[in-house]
Amino acid sequence: MRGKEKGLIWSDRSKIQHPRLHLNRFDLVITPHHDYYPLTPQAKEQVPRFIRKWITPREPPDQRVVLTVGALHQIDFAALRSAASAWHDVFAPLPKPLLVVNIGGPTSRCRYGVDLAKQLVTGLLSVLASCGSVRISFSDRTPEKVYNVVVKELGDNPKVYIWDRQEPNPHMGHLAWADAFVVTADSVSMISEVCSTGKPVYVIGTERCKWKYSAFHKSLKERGVIRPFTGTEDISESWSYPPLNDTAEAATRVREELAKRGWGIRP
Repeated sequence: MRGKEKGLIWSDRSKIQHPRLHLNRFDLVITPHHDYYPLTPQAKEQVPRFIRKWITPREPPDQRVVLTVGALHQIDFAALRSAASAWHDVFAPLPKPLLVVNIGGPTSRCRYGVDLAKQLVTGLLSVLASCGSVRISFSDRTPEKVYNVVVKELGDNPKVYIWDRQEPNPHMGHLAWADAFVVTADSVSMISEVCSTGKPVYVIGTERCKWKYSAFHKSLKERGVIRPFTGTEDISESWSYPPLNDTAEAATRVREELAKRGWGIRP
């Protein structure tokens, strides 16, 4: 909304990008902290000046801006509990620990191809001894050549199940039933979702990412939320952290802003 009518906007690649100018036209802006990475001293040494204005707001965040760690999504305790029940018959019989592998696709800021697929396969073969079972999923962005490498090398392994991309999508069941995750570094949303579970999350390919993606990965590492996937892990080793709770925290801020105006949200 513009002019006298103010509104709420959130930043999400699948919704609306962060407005770069005129934040005073909005009552509240919700955006990941790493959207401001190009304003940092480190970024000013790495990001060409002519590009900065296209990839970030031009001013530091003010009181209107709610900074999240990652992307907003619908994964919370209630959703996971519901998914655990819905997928019980599929996942309960599987040998433990269950390792779920989520593979995305390269982006302009996280470039990779068959080389990373081979690195991932080598790492998974190395940790199989500590896994009861492994389930692998691909996103819509996964290149066919990456998919083919994984299927060729792991498709016949009795411990490994590779989702064939046919419905129903087991994603929610994976989040609910996994004991640990391995995720490619390219998707903020994909990483944010698995980090909302509080379960071990290993990320592969962070060294191939740059700019705000690197800032996002760094912030999670510093919080103890993610670890690099090297192929030397013992998947039966459990570790935990405070789960990301960005959506609930952002919703609280929205309710507070509405309450200031005498408005409310029906339960």
